[in-house]
This record gives sequence, structure tokens and C-alpha cells, in this order.
Amino acid sequence: MGILRNVTRMASTLLAIFHTRVELFSVELQEEAQRLLSYLILSLIALFCVMMTFLLTIFLVIVLFWDSWRILAISGLIACFAGAAILIWLGIRSSYRKKPRMLAYTRSEIARDIERLKSGGQAEK
Repeated sequence: MGILRNVTRMASTLLAIFHTRVELFSVELQEEAQRLLSYLILSLIALFCVMMTFLLTIFLVIVLFWDSWRILAISGLIACFAGAAILIWLGIRSSYRKKPRMLAYTRSEIARDIERLKSGGQAEK
């Protein structure tokens, strides 16, 4: 009867560990999907800014010979869009470099679980 109770308790513990790891995996997967979506949206905004820069540069060349302050206004818009595109691109690059490895927490927890099981459950929590 004692052996059956210990086996049942061990199976329950292993199932609880597995359940926790699956939940952690799910959370990390969802975070990664949200991060990728934000990268996509920011990349599209940066692409729009770059396209506006090209469009306004072309427009600037066309009106370059006009005689008023229109050139200064167009140049300012070009600088704003180009600056926005550069800032967004730098932000995306920085965020991508700082992001944790995919499923890093799940991997580390599973590795700790394996070490605990190998040591007979004697490791500290």
C-alpha cells in the first residue's frame, strides 16, 4: 500500500510539473507571437516613412526651382519622415537584440526539473 501511494504521489508530482511547463510554454509562445506582430507593424510604419521620404525627395527635386519657402517646408517633412524611419528601425533592432531566446524560461525550468529528478528530488527550490 505504501509503494502504491508513493508511485501515485510521484506520478501526481510529475503531472503537475508537466502541466506547469506546458502553461509556461504557452505563455512564452504567445509573448513571442505578440513580439513578432509588433515588429511587423513597426516595420510597416518604417517602410511607410521611407516611402514618404522618397516621394517627398522626388517632389523636392520637382519644386527645387520654384521661388518661395516651399523647399524649406518639403525639406522639413523629408527630414521628419527620414528621422522617424531611422528611429523606428533603431528601436526594432535594439528590441530584437535584447529579446530573450525563444522559450528560454521553459528550457531552463525543464533543465532544472531534470536535475532535481536526477538528484532524487533533493535539490532546493
